[in-house]
Amino acid sequence: MSTESSRGADRARPASGALLLCRAEPGSVVPAARLLHERMLLARAGDEWSVLVPEGGPWRSGADPVERVVNGWAIALTVGVSWPVLALWWDGERAGFTLAAGFRRPVGYVWLADGTPAGVEEAVRTFADRLGLDPVLDMQALEELTEPDADADAAARLSGVLAVLTREGVFLPPGLVPGDPTDTLLEAALFQPDTRRIGTDGSDGRSATDGDERGPRGRRQKQNQEEARGRAREQEQEGTREVREPARPGGVTGAGLPAPRPFRAGGPHSVPALALVQVAAGLPLAVWGLRHRSGGWILAGTVLLAQGTLTLTGHVLTHPRD
Repeated sequence: MSTESSRGADRARPASGALLLCRAEPGSVVPAARLLHERMLLARAGDEWSVLVPEGGPWRSGADPVERVVNGWAIALTVGVSWPVLALWWDGERAGFTLAAGFRRPVGYVWLADGTPAGVEEAVRTFADRLGLDPVLDMQALEELTEPDADADAAARLSGVLAVLTREGVFLPPGLVPGDPTDTLLEAALFQPDTRRIGTDGSDGRSATDGDERGPRGRRQKQNQEEARGRAREQEQEGTREVREPARPGGVTGAGLPAPRPFRAGGPHSVPALALVQVAAGLPLAVWGLRHRSGGWILAGTVLLAQGTLTLTGHVLTHPRD
């Protein structure tokens, strides 16, 4: 009897999960999301917003609680960028949000699972101010979320926060509901036509649905893509044969010239500059995490340090001084 009761309690206990809302286009979020080296799906969440749906490896394995992990991710995502990140998280006991913006101290609020407020009201005011929300209408709606309400659980509180943000252009894709299990969120994100997949190796796919070849739709899309690439190559070859290559001094043809290096936005000098910013930000984050035994901060600092160091090393090897 006790065994059946415990199993029923396990089924009723909400699963942990998280959503990371970025105030930027998906294309701008991809480079920052790669630095986390975590499996995620990236989708559009409005005209100027994107949402990252993590698979939740760290908290699923029990290594760290979801709140600590996503707080570290939110901070790491905002290093070196001008847009903020709002992390929504929940587990069986609590739920809340954290807003990270550059080097400013993160601000957030927490509710117990039954919706009981457990945060500091001043944090909500800071949250509204940093996002530029309406100081009257939006602030009033947020303050109501910090008051006792027997009919609103923690998931409903997070939905209330998102409802306020709709006036700022936030519109989550259908099926992405705070409080739902991670598998449900991932499945909903995969239905979006422009969803991208972020891999643990830092790679990303243009479309997560196109990359899924297990179903008939995925195989058909891949076949169409291969046919289109084949036609493009044939047209390119035909155009090359029709155009005569202009003469070059000394009889040197284009094949004998060294290929130019690919252009990088901001020029080569922007690469070490960004890497130095990552190292400078990562070191104090990692130290702070070690002192306070915070796995999320340690993770964020380590990711930034590793990425900055690798970028600097690669730049030195590919751009030797004359």
